[in-house]
Amino acid sequence: MGSELALKSDPAPIVACTISRDVQKFDLLIDDMEAELGEAWGDLQLGEAKAFFEQPEANHLEFVAIAVDHEDEGDIGLIGEIIRAATQRRIKVILIADNVSTAGLHQLLKLGAHDFVPYPLPERALHEAIERVRLPEPEPVVASEGKGGGHLAKHRLEAPAALFAVQKLAGGAGATTLAVNLAYEFASLDKEAPSVCVIDLDLQSGTVSTFLDLPRREVITEMLADSASMDEDSFKQALQGFQDKMSVFTSPLEIVPLDMIGPEDVERIIEEAKAAFDVVVIDMPASIVTWTETVLNQADVFFAVMELDMRSAQNAMRFIKALQSEDLPLEKVNFVLNRAPRMTDLNGKGRVKRLTESLGVKISTQLADGGKQVLQCGDQGLPLAEMAKKNPLRKDIQKLAVSLHAAMLTDTAKTA
Repeated sequence: MGSELALKSDPAPIVACTISRDVQKFDLLIDDMEAELGEAWGDLQLGEAKAFFEQPEANHLEFVAIAVDHEDEGDIGLIGEIIRAATQRRIKVILIADNVSTAGLHQLLKLGAHDFVPYPLPERALHEAIERVRLPEPEPVVASEGKGGGHLAKHRLEAPAALFAVQKLAGGAGATTLAVNLAYEFASLDKEAPSVCVIDLDLQSGTVSTFLDLPRREVITEMLADSASMDEDSFKQALQGFQDKMSVFTSPLEIVPLDMIGPEDVERIIEEAKAAFDVVVIDMPASIVTWTETVLNQADVFFAVMELDMRSAQNAMRFIKALQSEDLPLEKVNFVLNRAPRMTDLNGKGRVKRLTESLGVKISTQLADGGKQVLQCGDQGLPLAEMAKKNPLRKDIQKLAVSLHAAMLTDTAKTA
């Protein structure tokens, strides 16, 4: 579509518009809008959107999709005016963001955008966002007061806590890197960031404490050995704070058997964590154990991390068959391809396609190769955001956290 609003000869009214500086930079958005709406949509540039809202043709608009990237952050004031003008006319706003900073995205969401979808668009993401904005308007959510900060911060969201689990499908695939950095990105989103707890349940070779330069303590082993007596106070006493941003439940001081804990023990740990924090991230062991099912059933998203190699593919196939044989919710599993090929690597992209076809599942998340900086950050006991802010892996994990947090806010609004 051109930069001018494309009004069709078909009598069907225009029910949606894309608004951007240059929609041609968002080709996937064009494809999805055509798939969802056919010819019942148009395109506007940022400078002409407000004027169009005053025209009779805008009376049938249900929503607008405002597409922005990092070059638009200098025009947040104008974009905010467009959002306010749309909401005043009861036009829903879907924000499509590509490589926008956390601060910029948060500001845009606060200005009144009804939904958020990251770009490049995940499969069916725009479809689901359109369905959400077409629902009746929920009552506005009033954020609770109080400072963010301390690793035992108050639970602030008005919805159940979110639980994300990370399972490695091959050694060295980067599962702990994802778990630690995802938790840290959640805790660093903004001044009202959710309270976050990361739990290392890899009892034998867990390295969350190493990645954050925290000591392992005997109290963890004692609590796991007698979880029946665990209460809120004893759980919190076992936690350690990291930079007053998030809490950490490390793996035990000594190597212990994986069957030292069972499903009931894990349920108690999850229950206490979700009662105290908005976001809980669990780093799982490589082995499938009796309580893997417990975590899978309770998780909002279960990340299965793999690489583009034969060992990961074989383990992924075995993992999928194991879940299917036990009739477990495979739909909760988000397959993550770490060290994914670059956009220009056509051979690598072909290998990814063949991998997904052979597994029969979609690889929903692809993470860039962070290179040597990932090892350096792990050795220094610091998240990527602290030592390598511009690292491509860090940017991908940051985008993932922003996307998940936006989904949490949407769910909160629905339950308000």
